[in-house]
Amino acid sequence: MEQKSPDLATEAQLSVIQRLIQADPDWHESLTEEQKAEVMWDWTLWARPKQLSPGGAWRIWLILAGRGFGKTRSGAEWVREQVMSGNAGRIALVGATAADVRDTMVEGESGLMRIFPPEMRPRYVPSNRRITFHNGAIATAFSADEPDRLRGPNHDLAWCDEIAAWRYPDAWDQLIFGLRIGKDPRLVATTTPRPTPLIRSLIERDDVAVTTGSTYENKANLAPTFLKEVLARYEGTRLGRQELHAEILDDVEGALWNRDMIESCRVHTMPDLVRIVVGVDPAISSGESSNETGIVAVGCDKDGNGYVLDDKSLKGSPTEWAHAAIALYHRSQADRIVVEANQGGDMVRHTLMTVESQIPIKMVHATRGKRIRAEPVSALYEQGKVKHVGAFPQLEDQMCSWTIDAPSPDRLDALVWAVTELLVGSRLPPAVVPFGATRQSPWEIN
Repeated sequence: MEQKSPDLATEAQLSVIQRLIQADPDWHESLTEEQKAEVMWDWTLWARPKQLSPGGAWRIWLILAGRGFGKTRSGAEWVREQVMSGNAGRIALVGATAADVRDTMVEGESGLMRIFPPEMRPRYVPSNRRITFHNGAIATAFSADEPDRLRGPNHDLAWCDEIAAWRYPDAWDQLIFGLRIGKDPRLVATTTPRPTPLIRSLIERDDVAVTTGSTYENKANLAPTFLKEVLARYEGTRLGRQELHAEILDDVEGALWNRDMIESCRVHTMPDLVRIVVGVDPAISSGESSNETGIVAVGCDKDGNGYVLDDKSLKGSPTEWAHAAIALYHRSQADRIVVEANQGGDMVRHTLMTVESQIPIKMVHATRGKRIRAEPVSALYEQGKVKHVGAFPQLEDQMCSWTIDAPSPDRLDALVWAVTELLVGSRLPPAVVPFGATRQSPWEIN
């Protein structure tokens, strides 16, 4: 049966421009050049009602919306509104990573550098992580991967993007501590929802205005190829409910992990590690509809406790995932790469060794079902013997939603292979560090 997407936004959800076009497709032609320029930069005409800041007394505006809803533009335009009205002096721009802030919040299609009229366009100095606006207001870029950078600076406004994907929840706390100057310090948080403690706590607060929306509410502005792809791939699935319809999903009955279990295992520091491996679950194809290749780094200490260090899973060609796996191997100073060999084992080994011929690789073969392999790893989590150093939202989504009847989960498979190698399977001595090198913490290398 052919799937059908939800209907286009209702009349009450349309922008002023959309309603004008419906009433008179040629309305724009009657405007003078000056009026056309004015219309072009007037966000209140182009925004759908949900994209405009809500009324009332709120400290935080939380936009929980599906992919393509237009939440990035909403966040950027709120910042512009505050700058233009003189309410902004010091602004914090915080994204999941430094690249996310630069590529999405600042320089992206809906970023701050694109939404001001030419005569008011701000000046951006990437080396200083700073944007200076025409009236002297200043915005500083911060990465949620570096919470300590938010200690000390004070701000009167903040825009936080994809907070559900922030690796270190402490970044939010440090930001809030510094949001304390000006007459009315406030922030907007734009994110695709996940059932994280932060999201759940914000929803329950009286001083938080919550806006929700689905991908399809912005259907008129999305590429037909994008809609066709997401509809075919995700509509009707649990992931689609989260990523398209912005539902906050609860734990799945029958899953081997749940959110409380993972939260109880979350840490922000770790002891010295005696072994580190990178688990890889290679995708069997590299087309548009292919799965991701799971790439997860895990270490263990001398007492037999495991630490999930990083998740660099991606969708890409064999060469791309091989480069990503080897980069993570070096960054985490791992002992070896552990790769599932059931799907084209010789090809997988050849691909990795083509990128780096001396890379230590262990090929593992799945002789038992996925659940049987995963259950000992889940038991280690229950015993508190596996920790997550920070948060890994997409990996944790797979862990808490996978059941025996679900498709093969790539990130989870990579995690299981790595933890099994360290804590369930063989325990080889740590690799010898080359002469003249030191075994740093993986997080000292950017």
